[in-house]
Amino acid sequence: MSGTTTIVLAGMHGHGRWHLRELERLRDTGMRLAGICDTRPPADGDRRLIGDVPVLPVLGDLLDRVRPAVTIVCTPIHTHADLALLAARSGSHVLLEKPPTPTLAEFDRLATGLASSGRACQVGFQSLGSHALRYVRAQIEAGVIGEVRGIGAAGAWRRDAAYYGRAKWAGRRSLDGVPVVDGALTNPFGHATATALALDGVRGDEELRDVEVELYRANPIEADDTSCLRLVTARETTITVAATVCAEGEVAPYVVVHGTSGRIVLEYRTGRVRLETGGGLRITEHGFTGLLENLVAHVRDESVPLLVPPAATRPFMQVLEAVRTAPEPREIPPSRRWIDRDGPNPRFVVTGVDEAVVRSADELLLLSEVDSTWRDR
Repeated sequence: MSGTTTIVLAGMHGHGRWHLRELERLRDTGMRLAGICDTRPPADGDRRLIGDVPVLPVLGDLLDRVRPAVTIVCTPIHTHADLALLAARSGSHVLLEKPPTPTLAEFDRLATGLASSGRACQVGFQSLGSHALRYVRAQIEAGVIGEVRGIGAAGAWRRDAAYYGRAKWAGRRSLDGVPVVDGALTNPFGHATATALALDGVRGDEELRDVEVELYRANPIEADDTSCLRLVTARETTITVAATVCAEGEVAPYVVVHGTSGRIVLEYRTGRVRLETGGGLRITEHGFTGLLENLVAHVRDESVPLLVPPAATRPFMQVLEAVRTAPEPREIPPSRRWIDRDGPNPRFVVTGVDEAVVRSADELLLLSEVDSTWRDR
């Protein structure tokens, strides 16, 4: 396939607006927005990005009318599998936002259906399009930091009440009896886990070992807003991830590979890498290949491999399943949280959490091991 590639966007609000801006940026590459599916009408500010393409509330109707080459599915998590399969069976290739599904069983159903459709699917872990991953893996394989002792990841963001009020499914573990699993580990910081697994070279057909999960919440929600995990991969690498959206300040999310003679820190949102060894510090900056660009390149020429095919994300889905089946998040007591009313919306802040997630990544510890008082929450 060459020339113009027609694209439909399912879900234009929230993160969907990012996809709209990307499509405008890529217009000169032969990609053309051909339609929008959303149950809500476009906001006035989005009209310029949309133009005169059809906007319909039902994806099946839009696919029948437009017959796009690619469908971007950027809808609530629990709708991903059915909409992606609908698009694939209609003949469209799919860019599916992360997390791909809310359960491992649903993911396996999705993967089977996609395979039988013959359509390509790319999962939207943008961090896995970073050229830094190849660089970091090359340093590890060359023994630059010695033997790998483990991989840690951390991030601390600030999200106010509007973050959980943006949609019915936000901050929910389930909605009307259907799993959603919209927690800190699985959604906003899902890239941290996916990137750590990728740096270790975990294959899609490998099973993770000893997945431990600790879930906490300061906000009045069902899901976790502060959480951590520790797992062991098939090659016996320990990986920890600790994250919060209740930060005092902010900690830009990163993954750190600990070696016996140094360490490598990857800021996966920017592609910045710090290589720290006995020989000193080396900082490098790395670019990204956009996942939509890669998918379209693959559609036009199948010899171009997909960066994030569904099979590559199955290890992440094993982590999501562990989060889904873990006990309900523990409420962080009032003595350890407070409400910041400075901005337009109040937000919960957890005292000392920024330092705790960093120490978790540095020492490969669970939050309850960083500070024993977490066990009492």
